[in-house]
Amino acid sequence: MNRVKIYSTGTCPICDKTKHLLKKWNIPFDEARVDLDRGELKQMLEVTNHARMVPQITIDGEWIGGFTELTEMHMEDELDHLMVE
Repeated sequence: MNRVKIYSTGTCPICDKTKHLLKKWNIPFDEARVDLDRGELKQMLEVTNHARMVPQITIDGEWIGGFTELTEMHMEDELDHLMVE
């Protein structure tokens, strides 16, 4: 199980962009497709205080937000500890 989890759907271009950036930054992640798994949708709603948009991202189980928050964290070097060689 990876430390980063992205809640996404199969039709979300920002989800695809988020996954691409995580791969580019060498940050392993797990993907939870909320359009295919009602259990993952329920979990996303609980973790994010009922966020309705994707992507939603957690690190070590803590909700950080979406794409914008992730890129801000990257620009501030707050994701370096998650990168793998």
